[in-house]
Amino acid sequence: MKKKILGLLLSTVLTVSALSGCGGSGDTGSSTQTEDAAASSKEKSGIAKEDLKVGFIHVGAPSDMGYTYNHDQGTKQMQENLGLSDDQIINKFDIPEDAECDTALRELMDAGCNIVFATSFGFEDYMVEVAKEYPDVQFCHCTGYQAAETGLANLHNYFPTVCQARYLTGIAAGLKTETNKLGFVAAFPYAEVISGFTSFYLGAKSVNPDVTMEIQYTNSWNDPKKEAEVTQALIDHGCDVVSQHSDSTAPATTAEKNGVWQAGYNTDTMPAAPKASLVSACVDWSIYLTEAVQAVIDGTDIPVDWCTGLSEDGRSDSIYLSPLNTDIAAEGTQEAIDEATEKMRSGELHVFEGPLKGVSPEGETYEAKEGEHFPEQEDRSAPSWCYIVEGCTVIE
Repeated sequence: MKKKILGLLLSTVLTVSALSGCGGSGDTGSSTQTEDAAASSKEKSGIAKEDLKVGFIHVGAPSDMGYTYNHDQGTKQMQENLGLSDDQIINKFDIPEDAECDTALRELMDAGCNIVFATSFGFEDYMVEVAKEYPDVQFCHCTGYQAAETGLANLHNYFPTVCQARYLTGIAAGLKTETNKLGFVAAFPYAEVISGFTSFYLGAKSVNPDVTMEIQYTNSWNDPKKEAEVTQALIDHGCDVVSQHSDSTAPATTAEKNGVWQAGYNTDTMPAAPKASLVSACVDWSIYLTEAVQAVIDGTDIPVDWCTGLSEDGRSDSIYLSPLNTDIAAEGTQEAIDEATEKMRSGELHVFEGPLKGVSPEGETYEAKEGEHFPEQEDRSAPSWCYIVEGCTVIE
């Protein structure tokens, strides 16, 4: 779940502008195989399903009941979809974003994996180097941005349009708040995270123009203690609905303990905090995992960048919301969410649409006028929105 970028696409009508310190990136090209990569790829004959081995590297473990749990559920669904046995799946859990990733990748190579998925932003540099050494193995990195620029035919990035689901959960928060003050527990000041909390805020603001939001970073993907502390600090500041870009359920349980409300991420937080959880933004990772592994079996190409969200007909959504907690949600919430969802499906509504203005942590300004929108994930899978909009305040 993790990432970002230095360079951003400003809008469909604006040019690329280079930014520093937003989590890191450069131009990643289009969402399909680049010409150079395609030219360098050799014909693939495919791999017999029974001979296939699939590897995963995760920064956490399924016990987090959040990001890694959700990704692992996608793995299990992919396994069921393709009829793979347990010994064909090799998981590496709790791998830090350091040289241990390189070790884990090489262990997967020694184990004979034909395709490997790494699911945290900090794994990408290690994956790039190992991919160079093993051209016959497919390497798929979640949340990254480097695949297109490397030109490696066996390196791929993937991430769904989570900002759409974030926006929809923001609607629930905007209608529920009584103080008009939201809080957000954020992992790192990366584009992925900034995109996430901005889309949540914009959803809230679409139904409640008076709402504001405070954001505080934990500087960790998964630290339940820190997440609880930050949540408590936000509540103490008057925030009565909190959301998160962090891996544990600590924000949800802390919100419930304080008698306020929460919008979750990754998995349904209702079981952890039934009196606080309004709704959660979730991802069906099995869609990409199944497509990528099936491509290895068939000997077909995997896109350099893969990104989908709400589909036009609703039959292949890679993002979704958990069931709305109607016991605590404000009246009319489901109807407002449904209306926005249909507008997103038809293309009438874009998450980052004008009039919209924001300033990056480095002081760069972005502005979209009425009728324009920031092309979030339209040309690559990595989120690139990295601006703080009016109404949002980052606190120490």
